[in-house]
Order: sequence, then C-alpha cells, then structure tokens
Amino acid sequence: MRRGLRCAAALVIAAARLPVAAQDAPAKSAVMSHGWEFGEQGGAELFRNVCAGCHQPDARGAVGAGAYPPLVADPSLVSGDFVVNVLLGGLKDMPPLGSMMSDAQVADVVNYVRTHFGNAYPDAVLAADVSAARRRIAPP
Repeated sequence: MRRGLRCAAALVIAAARLPVAAQDAPAKSAVMSHGWEFGEQGGAELFRNVCAGCHQPDARGAVGAGAYPPLVADPSLVSGDFVVNVLLGGLKDMPPLGSMMSDAQVADVVNYVRTHFGNAYPDAVLAADVSAARRRIAPP
C-alpha cells in the first residue's frame, strides 16, 4: 500500500508541474486540493483532477511504472458497490482514495465513470450508499 501512496503523491507533484490547456478545465475550476482532502466537486472534475492521473484522461489506462487498468467499457463497473469499495478500500496498487473524499464526491465520481467512457450503467450510487459502505469497511 505504501507503494501506491508514493505513486499517487508522485503523480500529484508531477501533474502540478505540467501546463494546463484552457480547454482541460472549466474556467471556474480554480480548485486546488490541499491537505488530505480533495476539493474538487462533481464527477467530471474529480475524474479529471484525481483519477485521470493514473487511468488517463481518456480512461484507457496505462502501463509503465505501474499498471493502471482501463475503465473504458469496463464490465467490472456493472456493480456500483464494487466501484465504491475500490475507492474506499483500495485494490492492489490503488490506494483508498475515497478516504480523501466526502460521500457525495465518491458517489459523483463513481456515477461519472459508470456513465462515461463507453459505460452505460444507469443505476446511480447515492451518498447514503457510500456512507453505508464506509461503515461496513471501517465500523466506528
């Protein structure tokens, strides 16, 4: 898990050094995550600023220093619960990034990925579903 966190930190640092084209982010998106919480709101902004660093902006994944699976037309996304659990608990080298998001942020990015990139899973994940999953993963 430490390797995954180091990779995530390295990607954040590297991404901060890259120039951003005007069309890459909406004009009012001057959000800069700080500390250990993501400030981005909405599934598209969360994907673009958090997930795309590994899974790539087109969600086709990458192989290099690590293996980042594609999310394009991904049958494993059929289960919203699976995606929520991956975000909250991590999977293989993916750190539990959902711990740095609110329940609404997790639901938003899960719903975004499940309805974009060739995915068309219509059942939406709710913030209440994420809250329940958090309690199952790490009881109070």
